[in-house]
Amino acid sequence: MAMPGSLRRQPANRGLVSHCTHHHIVVFLLTFFSYSLLHASRKTFSNVKVSISNQWTPGLNSTAPELRPYELWNSSHLFSNAEKATLFLGTLDTIFLFSYAVGLFVSGIVGDRLNLRWVLSFGMCSSALVVFSFGTLTEWLHFYNKWFYCCLWVVNGLLQSTGWPCVVAVMGNWFGKAGRGFVFGLWSACASVGNILGAFLASCVLKYGYEYAFLVTASVQFAGGVIVFFGLLTSPKEVGLPELGADEDGVSVEEDANRPLMGSDDVDDDDRNYSIQATDSDNQPKAIGFFQACCLPGVVLYSLAYACLKLVNYSFFFWLPFYLSNNFGWKEAEADQLSIWYDVGGIIGGTIQGLISDVLQKRAPVLAVSLLCAVGSLFGYSRSPNSKPINAVIMAITGFFIGGPSNMISSAISADLGRQDVVKGSSEALATVTGIVDGTGSIGAAVGQYLVSLIQENLGWMWVFYFFILMTSSTILFISPLIVREIRLLLHERRLRMLAE
Repeated sequence: MAMPGSLRRQPANRGLVSHCTHHHIVVFLLTFFSYSLLHASRKTFSNVKVSISNQWTPGLNSTAPELRPYELWNSSHLFSNAEKATLFLGTLDTIFLFSYAVGLFVSGIVGDRLNLRWVLSFGMCSSALVVFSFGTLTEWLHFYNKWFYCCLWVVNGLLQSTGWPCVVAVMGNWFGKAGRGFVFGLWSACASVGNILGAFLASCVLKYGYEYAFLVTASVQFAGGVIVFFGLLTSPKEVGLPELGADEDGVSVEEDANRPLMGSDDVDDDDRNYSIQATDSDNQPKAIGFFQACCLPGVVLYSLAYACLKLVNYSFFFWLPFYLSNNFGWKEAEADQLSIWYDVGGIIGGTIQGLISDVLQKRAPVLAVSLLCAVGSLFGYSRSPNSKPINAVIMAITGFFIGGPSNMISSAISADLGRQDVVKGSSEALATVTGIVDGTGSIGAAVGQYLVSLIQENLGWMWVFYFFILMTSSTILFISPLIVREIRLLLHERRLRMLAE
């Protein structure tokens, strides 16, 4: 008995290894570390919030002599107390994420129309200059102005938004569906590695002043942008390799390996003739339109789900070191180092969950199980005792169940969405779709940062965790139609396999 097309699947790892060249490895590493450096510069800001707050508020020692003239020696005192400084820091996070979200929608469209290498390199180098100006130059010049900080952070959000759509699109050009969950799960650890790198660099130089933390990360990021400009290959055709999914004769290498998971497995192969894009006489397909990308199956649902999940994930990213210092009274450098365990959990979670989704050939059920466990881990972490080892363990577990699904949606699932059958696997849809998903997620994260500071100030940290639990549950709710559909497909395929035996 012949097995249906949806069941004729090659092992993902075999298809992946057979087409892996040294160019794939170089692309993997360059895109990995380019986004890691972008995230490291963001993490620096969250890791030095306590130092910045102290710099922007008057000292606690009332017996210290008052220095004259007052305007010269106290120009850095932007706020009268730490609470107002903390609220402004939360406002900066919100400003950054809103501009980042807007930039993602634009950067995705630009990335599909210009050279991805140029866009990524420009974003890295120019963002590094802005970060240097924000944290280092202003301190060296003793220039402190709230509106200036806000303007710089708006520009930084727009520039940093060029990173994610470009690196996902480049990875999507080089790696097909064969092993995509595992490859992208491992690769999406770039954000967590960047967080770890940023925390490490900041904690190493923080004793010399927070301005040196910004200086180090900005310098490394600028150097990374230069390397990307001269070394990154955006697609296999740049080195004479066949396009993804085709051998030299133009015949599909893997019947199923490059057909995205987001495609309708229950649709017959003969009905796969519809395409959003008109056939172009050239081999260079046109970039998909913004509203056409929004209408692709699953894009809206995953975008809304990611808005809720990224709110939680980025709240840990922005506020975890501050929470540990504020709630447990630990030193800022110790809190920075301990917060790394959340990212370690996210790295492991994204890789393992991506591998499981490759085996099942379905993403949504894996996400559902992880997010249900995330609700329990959030509740447990909210009641963590004042013990660093216990806190680190629960923190890593929480990162596993929250960071893992977040990495999957922003990388592997975004690549699946951008390579659906209706766009014929066009690489010119990848950056646009990735920008939509990540941009919507960043809007949710932007709103969340303000809400976190507001809830913490009025109700306390426990209610912040209740808010996180609500948002995680909402993530499950948004993708519930996809969960039900993919579980039904799994059961249907299982019945077909039993009949074929």
